[in-house]
Amino acid sequence: MGHTISLNTTRTQCIGAYLAQPAGKPKGGIVVIQEIFGVNAHVRSVTDRFAEAGYTAIAPCFFDHLETGVELGYDEAGFTRGRALVAELGLDRALEDVASAAEAIASAGRIGTVGYCWGGTVALLAALRLGLPSVSYYGARNLPFLGEKPKAPVMFHFGELDKSIPPDMVQKHREMLPQMELFTYPADHAFNRDVGDHYDEASAKLAYQRTLAFFDKHLAHGA
Repeated sequence: MGHTISLNTTRTQCIGAYLAQPAGKPKGGIVVIQEIFGVNAHVRSVTDRFAEAGYTAIAPCFFDHLETGVELGYDEAGFTRGRALVAELGLDRALEDVASAAEAIASAGRIGTVGYCWGGTVALLAALRLGLPSVSYYGARNLPFLGEKPKAPVMFHFGELDKSIPPDMVQKHREMLPQMELFTYPADHAFNRDVGDHYDEASAKLAYQRTLAFFDKHLAHGA
């Protein structure tokens, strides 16, 4: 459905991005922020799905700063390589790329972000620092940033069986950002990833409905 474009960044290097357009006039734009595995088939399908829901959707290939065309599997080698890449990339450079991607689709209207795992924390930062309404799925790196004053609303999704984000971490989100919507599900980490062992269809479907409602409110209706 979508296609790869070249995305100018605030640095000298261009990176790739997967862009998917809706059939009609867009309701707004969404920057889709990957897990640690690159813009792989799953991320492209997620991006396509938001386009099918009426939004211009773009998934920046953050890892192109380091290595072109990274698409990792969900085995131990993929986890190890992905963790090393996000550590080398850093959150600041990722956030710069989110801003560049948002600018690239600005003609779609109001822009928001959605991120998963590592991308969940980048999405949180996009709300805190860039003023983009954002949905953060199971961001395990969120805690250091919860004290920042948000510039836009953010919705959180967490799995109740997620060992990387125990209940006390989830509670910190409620305490530090009580004005934001937060939902938990009887599922594990990565419950939205429909190609992994942790996929939970019922939880993923409900979280997606809530996510679309969030974007329809804050982007489509310009709240």
